[in-house]
Amino acid sequence: MGGQWTWLRQVHGAKVVAVTEPGGGAGSAADGAVTEVPGVVLAVHTADCAPVVVVGDGAVGVAHAGWRGIVAGVLTEVVRAMRDLPACSGGTGLRTVVGPLIRPSAYEFGPAELAAVTGAARCDVGSVTSWGTPALDLVAAVRGALSTAGVSDVEDLGFDTAHESFFSHRVRGELARQATTVRLEHA
Repeated sequence: MGGQWTWLRQVHGAKVVAVTEPGGGAGSAADGAVTEVPGVVLAVHTADCAPVVVVGDGAVGVAHAGWRGIVAGVLTEVVRAMRDLPACSGGTGLRTVVGPLIRPSAYEFGPAELAAVTGAARCDVGSVTSWGTPALDLVAAVRGALSTAGVSDVEDLGFDTAHESFFSHRVRGELARQATTVRLEHA
């Protein structure tokens, strides 16, 4: 994937950038990006948050979806931005893929935050850690938020950032991040 990429300055919010040229919007304070321009590369960094790729007819998008972003509505905004693109023809039939993220077995979570995510996702997102304390099921939260936005085709790749093959700030305090990229090959 040559050329300039659109990297975001992620802030755990709901802002989405519509990218119209290679590298467009790079460095924007946002947690999502969409494009209908062939060859444009969109990228997000994650350690434990969910990287979500959205694919539609003639358009692609990417989101950095942690619990704060889900509460803020980032997935709803990415879906809305995709549907607003002329090439996406209203965004029917959007498909999504969820990459490496922290799984409930290692994602201890407080009750107030869990209630906020449950409300935003409109489904049960509670789980239990491997040591028996309350946990967030981030995949359930992603699925719930996408369902609320009208997207039901969600593929979870099943990767867990708690595994040493990935970077995890929550489990090992690492500062490094995974990169998830998407590029539209042709319109």
